[in-house]
Amino acid sequence: MKFKAYLDLMKLRVVELLLITTVPSIFLASGGWPSIKLTLATLIGGTLAAGSSNAFNMLIEKESDKLMQRTAKRPLSQGLVTETEVFLFASLLAIISLVIFRIFTNTLAMVLTAAAITIYVLIYSILLKRRTAQNIVWGGIAGCMPVLIGFAAVKNSLPVAAWSFFLLIFFWTPPHFWALAIKYKKDYAAAGIPMLPVVAPIKNVLGQMWFHTIFMLVFSYITIYCAKLPIWLYLIGFLLSLLFLGQMLMVTKNKRDQDAMRLFHGSITYLTLYSLFLVVGTLVK
Repeated sequence: MKFKAYLDLMKLRVVELLLITTVPSIFLASGGWPSIKLTLATLIGGTLAAGSSNAFNMLIEKESDKLMQRTAKRPLSQGLVTETEVFLFASLLAIISLVIFRIFTNTLAMVLTAAAITIYVLIYSILLKRRTAQNIVWGGIAGCMPVLIGFAAVKNSLPVAAWSFFLLIFFWTPPHFWALAIKYKKDYAAAGIPMLPVVAPIKNVLGQMWFHTIFMLVFSYITIYCAKLPIWLYLIGFLLSLLFLGQMLMVTKNKRDQDAMRLFHGSITYLTLYSLFLVVGTLVK
């Protein structure tokens, strides 16, 4: 039971999404098949860093988690672990993660990993989440960092393609998360968290989702260009864009929770397939 509680603190399902963007970054930076040793070190270090951030986040939000149906069964909310145990566990994960990056990759990757943890824990969880409806926009930078970390681990630098992919995920994050917040806005309202769908009319929420979606799609093509990938990837990017836009149109038209959740899950599918084809394009170019 305790072991499962510690795993739940890491929110591994969320971590999977971060790894989805780390892998293509490693391939793009390598220009082909990357070193297995470096890849494993980056993925393991990234998993531990993200798990640490998520555990710290649960510690910070222990009271609000009790008020939300979606989070009421988290380990700390149920008393399966103590606050001290969570703090020590999260701290240990962070330290091991940084040591792994320093030993098996380089200082730049380690510093970026430390920055990702800091942004998620201090900037998002403590400073922004309860103070602004734009919390996920700027706090979401932490979720973009695996792209930079992947490039840095391989190249010890951050080329234009790294920043383009970073910006794609930066603009992907708000429509992805706000779709979830539309479904659970009563939960967020009960916990006093000013997510955009809680404090703004749905028309304004959708307007901002469209703004970010358009820029996300623009950077999806810029990334392919900057990485000098095969021209057929533009067609793949276009088809994936139609998938995302179709779901956005359904949410805009119907304004229903079920359509919002389809967009939420569809956005994960979009990013997964896009990342997969970046890897394929890198290997066959």
